[in-house]
Amino acid sequence: MATLSVGQALIIAIWVAIVMSRGIGYATLTLRFSPLMTGLVVGIVTGHITEAMIITAAIQLVYMGAVAPGGALPSEPAIAAAIAVTVAVLGDFTPEKAVAIAVPVGILGSYAYQFRFFLNTFALRILDKYAAEVNDRGIFTSVIIIPIVISFILYVPLVFVALYFGAPVVADFVNSISDGPVIHVLEVVGGGLAALGIAVIMHVIGKKELLLFFFLAYFMSVALKGLEINTVTYAIFGAILAGLYVLFTRKKEPA
Repeated sequence: MATLSVGQALIIAIWVAIVMSRGIGYATLTLRFSPLMTGLVVGIVTGHITEAMIITAAIQLVYMGAVAPGGALPSEPAIAAAIAVTVAVLGDFTPEKAVAIAVPVGILGSYAYQFRFFLNTFALRILDKYAAEVNDRGIFTSVIIIPIVISFILYVPLVFVALYFGAPVVADFVNSISDGPVIHVLEVVGGGLAALGIAVIMHVIGKKELLLFFFLAYFMSVALKGLEINTVTYAIFGAILAGLYVLFTRKKEPA
């Protein structure tokens, strides 16, 4: 079984801290909501990019359509992907097993995110002082710098310990029961959660007339599977269909 070095665990932990802290701007907000980039980072760090992206694609399905009222998600995708993909790569798990691991890990990650909100209240106290003094530099420090530092202090040790000490243990344990009914249940649940994620995004779309395009894409992928068409080609087809839809449905301007 593959192992994770201290450096690898530390790099992944720092990445999670950057994403969760919005350390590189609001772009990290999108990275937090989507596991794909975190899975790519795990793949690059561990040297198993292909396996990591296949696993992350399954995890991504679970979080399709997820919303974050008040900025909080019921399950944190970035933390879920960082740990679940690492465990799956180390243990050579199927994507279904990885999904079943990702969901509870993501729920625990949401508690850590809420704890970060609590820690940020200390920065707000400093902010009140600087705001009263109209101190621009102090306001910037209390609003941007201190929350980022708090996020790093919270997430880097937490994720590092979970990866370096926890991931191999979980991988060994799951491998030890790989032939039992527990793993079968995990695989069934993992597949069901992915289907649930697809159902959620269909509900979020809301417009029944647009579901036709969803089913068209699905059955195209099934019917054309033997041709081994790659994702880029499907994306081009999708862009063309989207362009045609806009072209034929937009209201004509009066002459």
